[in-house]
Amino acid sequence: MKKLMGLILGTSILLAACGGGNGDNAKESASKGDDPQQIYNNKCISCHGENLKGGVGPSLQKVGSKYSKEEILNILKNGRGQMPPKVVQGKDAEKIAEWLANKK
Repeated sequence: MKKLMGLILGTSILLAACGGGNGDNAKESASKGDDPQQIYNNKCISCHGENLKGGVGPSLQKVGSKYSKEEILNILKNGRGQMPPKVVQGKDAEKIAEWLANKK
């Protein structure tokens, strides 16, 4: 029983330390007025890659030549293809959409 409790406690500590960027720290940093690049680095880079080059998700380097700010906001809100909805929300979504709409 003691071994099981130790395993559960150790796993809990590890998961708390390695929250994957979706925990309170990511929400806190995003709410402090981060610029769009920082929001992208926290929320989008794992799928869309460094320098917007793409990876699991498509390249975003010229996404503004294909979609308007409103269309990008809609994609952020509702998802598209493999992209889940609401990865970025609220003011952060507005900032990212405007920033990406200027990528032409």
